[in-house]
Amino acid sequence: MADLIIRGGTVIDGTATPGRVADVAITDGTITAVGTLDEPSIVGTAAREIDADGLLVTPGFVDIHTHFDGQVTWDPIVAPSSLHGVTTIAMGNCGVGFAPAAPDRHAWLISLLEGVEDIPGTALAEGLTWDWETFPEYLDSLDAKPHTVDIGAHVPHAAVRTYVMGDRGADHAEVPTEAEISAMAQTVEAALDAGAIGFATSRTEVHRTSGGQNIGTLTASDAELLAIADAMRRSGTGVTQLISDLYQTTDDAVAQSELDLLERFARRSGRPLSFTMQQAYHSPDRWRFQMDWVDRMVADGLDVTAQVGVRPIGVLLGLQATANPFLLCASYGEIALLDLPERVAAMRDPERRRRILAEHAEIAAGLAPGILQQIMCGADVTFEMGDPVDYECHVDRSVGAIARAAGADPSAAVYDLMLERGGEQLLYLPLFNFAHGDFGDLHEMITAPNVLFGLSDAGAHCGAICDASMTTSSLVVWSRDRRDGAPVPVERIVHGHTQRNARHMGWFDRGVIAAGFVADLNVIDMDALACRPPTIVHDLPAGGRRLMQTARGYRHTIKSGAVTFSDGQHTGELPGRLLRGRAPAPS
Repeated sequence: MADLIIRGGTVIDGTATPGRVADVAITDGTITAVGTLDEPSIVGTAAREIDADGLLVTPGFVDIHTHFDGQVTWDPIVAPSSLHGVTTIAMGNCGVGFAPAAPDRHAWLISLLEGVEDIPGTALAEGLTWDWETFPEYLDSLDAKPHTVDIGAHVPHAAVRTYVMGDRGADHAEVPTEAEISAMAQTVEAALDAGAIGFATSRTEVHRTSGGQNIGTLTASDAELLAIADAMRRSGTGVTQLISDLYQTTDDAVAQSELDLLERFARRSGRPLSFTMQQAYHSPDRWRFQMDWVDRMVADGLDVTAQVGVRPIGVLLGLQATANPFLLCASYGEIALLDLPERVAAMRDPERRRRILAEHAEIAAGLAPGILQQIMCGADVTFEMGDPVDYECHVDRSVGAIARAAGADPSAAVYDLMLERGGEQLLYLPLFNFAHGDFGDLHEMITAPNVLFGLSDAGAHCGAICDASMTTSSLVVWSRDRRDGAPVPVERIVHGHTQRNARHMGWFDRGVIAAGFVADLNVIDMDALACRPPTIVHDLPAGGRRLMQTARGYRHTIKSGAVTFSDGQHTGELPGRLLRGRAPAPS
């Protein structure tokens, strides 16, 4: 007798093949059969059955780019990712994390994550137990904690650098000695041997500590990086993940130099490598340069891929969020520390409104192109978030376009919208992958052959970005509701979130609905599937703030055969475990 049978759903099996109506039998956390009632392997009873007639049955989603490194030490639920069908996560991306960590490095690592990933430092200081020093000890600490999802962790370059070099490692201008380079390589190798899923680093000026210091890995030398590549080759396991300024440089020579370094690293390590690829407004075609290079590398036999987001990477604007367009206005600064109801009342005063808008116009006129200018002057690419959220953005539906059509001032429209819902209204501003005001380029990105679906940054950017819902929105936007261009078949979207990501990470035991695979599944009401609007909650340690986003339409999420969520509610089950390194395919 099976433990669980899911009856009569349309099985989208993760392999990119079209769906078929079938039953799925599960025993001891493993899929034992996929077929119909007429097949002997499915006939019989089960301890529990789920009627999936009219519903989709997919593998559990695999999110390869998260920053839950701190949260998983105190939070077994791992929301919001687990609320959006994710059953396996990879963390430690972008070279930042909390191990290895010498005792005198704790405060600095917290400041790094607070600055780079907008995770409240007070929450990290309160929540982290620091019952580890080395990376293997960190893995042991995680191994002892149950979760709703399986967890894998990259060893982060920034932490390794400061563990070996101390204060000097935090300064990217400091050149490590040969002995320090050797020690870093040994530290990475030991982490991989203990079960790290890979090595991650950052080479972008965007990443800074809360004090404004550049990340220590920014200009890491060839010698440093290639020594680590050699360590990965010796270990024979793990992937490499990195972010670089590749996506935003306008200098072809600089971009090519960086790509040459990535090629040398990939060849020396012999391991799969992925890097962030996104489209900046000021460099709208740089991604094509990168993609052409990826395609050439793959043709030459290298396992190199680009990580792309399946929707624009968007910052959320609001009075409770990290950013809003009026933060630099003196008349807003006078009331910025007021409680939300008092601040809303003050902003509704006509005279203060007039002053703030006038100051905003004056400041905006002097801003150079960049993220700050986009946040302050981006009404034409800013969108109201309704319920459900419509993530298929088009400039014709922006706050600015709607305001102009009505003869109103776009900045004033943004101002007034932020006051709605008692000041809790959030607005969505795409920062990347929206340079031409529609989804045309993004469609090309996500349908390219050598890409991975990633960059959710789940667990990070707690007051600014809430992209953990990408799994949900991608099914809605690309496969069900596509308005402004060609749709993407649901089986291809599911494949990108399941088998493709799992294979890249070396997790060959999941991401497919077939006998012998881990029983990670979603039962989805595709007609009802939707992203609810994000909200600000204060449920981190020490009352820390974060964005939370729920979904409708996930009837059940199943992890290793246990139903973890039903209709968005946690069942109490915590079957998730630590993944150490690769996982072989079913025999």
